[in-house]
Amino acid sequence: MMAYGGDYRVPMSLAAAESSTQSDWRAAYDQRVQALLEQYRAIPAGAPIRLAKRTSNLFRPRSKVTTPGLDVAAFDGVLHVDPESRTAQVLGMTTYEHLVDATLPFGLMPMCVPQLRTITLGGAVTGLGIESASFLYGTPHESVLEMDILTGDGDVLTVTGAMDDPNRELFYGFPNSYGSLGYALRLQIELAPVKPYVHLRHLRYDSAEAMAAAISTFVRDRIVDGDPIDFLDGTVFSPDEQYLTIGTMVDSLPTDRTASDYTGMGIYYRSIQSDAQRHDDYLTIYDYLWRWDTDWFWCSRAFGAQRPLIRKLWPKRKLRSDVYWKLVAFDRRTNISGRLARLRGKPQREPVVQDIEVPVNRLAEFLDFFHRDVRIEPVWVCPLQQRDPNVHWPLYEFDPDVVYVNVGFWSTVPVADGVDPAEGLVNRQIEEMVTALEGRKSLYSTAFYDRDTFWSIYGGNAYQSMKERYDPGGRLLGLYEKVVERR
Repeated sequence: MMAYGGDYRVPMSLAAAESSTQSDWRAAYDQRVQALLEQYRAIPAGAPIRLAKRTSNLFRPRSKVTTPGLDVAAFDGVLHVDPESRTAQVLGMTTYEHLVDATLPFGLMPMCVPQLRTITLGGAVTGLGIESASFLYGTPHESVLEMDILTGDGDVLTVTGAMDDPNRELFYGFPNSYGSLGYALRLQIELAPVKPYVHLRHLRYDSAEAMAAAISTFVRDRIVDGDPIDFLDGTVFSPDEQYLTIGTMVDSLPTDRTASDYTGMGIYYRSIQSDAQRHDDYLTIYDYLWRWDTDWFWCSRAFGAQRPLIRKLWPKRKLRSDVYWKLVAFDRRTNISGRLARLRGKPQREPVVQDIEVPVNRLAEFLDFFHRDVRIEPVWVCPLQQRDPNVHWPLYEFDPDVVYVNVGFWSTVPVADGVDPAEGLVNRQIEEMVTALEGRKSLYSTAFYDRDTFWSIYGGNAYQSMKERYDPGGRLLGLYEKVVERR
């Protein structure tokens, strides 16, 4: 076993605690499932089923509910890591922070580690996740081997992609269903080997066309200057300043270099520009996986956390995405920012918090539109390609022969006098453009599609068939109702 400690900041005690034999973890897991089913049966027949979660990474408004929810706090943890098969048995509500802490001591990591620590594995599979290894490994659901899913009618089904699995359609239909077909209680996932450090190279491009061409080349060749490309993402600061960051895992640091630390006063995204003179940087693998979390990409600036004096006083343990998210959630409940804007005579602002994917050959078109009509900077770009071209994921279907690029943007834009920000005029423009460019939009945030358009994009016929089979009583809120109508 490769042991990670010290410089890697991974708690060794956690790794030891999470490694166990199959008989050990199975007994404890079965007890959790039985306790959850007892909760389910205690909910009145016909009443809606939901999770009683204290936190969320969703940016969709959620209605206040008075019905009881299922307490799934016991489903956060890694049951077993098998370094020989490079797999892990993981509870569905396990955060990626806990998952990474359990796998890194074995020299392994999940194949796709979404950028924020408190995203859960089950959430990333039933929703979507993406990261800089997605051009190699796709999205989180593509490395799942088996799942236990609690369906709307109270069954716990073990599903796989095997041809003889009677519930095979649920295995492939679960991704992008956002809890409307059931909840993942346990997942067996594949893991990828890691090295202790990541060497970063920041390459500047003066146009979106040049950046898109480079993405195509890097994804195809998977090598740069004779070194393998293990990670690939990018940052767009303006139409004529954009960077691709290439990450290559290495065993050790050059004798004249030390690993950078962006968990304190240093700010990672600013280093991309400042390091352009030097062109490269080094991080531990642990710090690389969470490089975006400390400042929630760049969104911490909205709270003053990037101002040197405030940052110096801000507790280091509170420089985390989940802390910023709680501040945003508080503002959404109280509308303090909106009321202050009115008092100051400033325009109201529409939240534009989205991730979209377009084919790489349409990326420049999207960014041209975005810079002209939306004008949010910076934005994040991340290439992805379906890992297995022979698989069909009906609720978030990609052409397996095409390289796509995720574009992430998270801010607000001013609206004209008399316009209600809730109308989502800019968000609607973005949806129309993404559809015109044969792309897709993630559903973790606000959506405005009409029913026909929505189901034409997100697997309508396949979804309705599964909904009737696995939630015949309609106890789980439907996908369209959850992601579009609940506003």
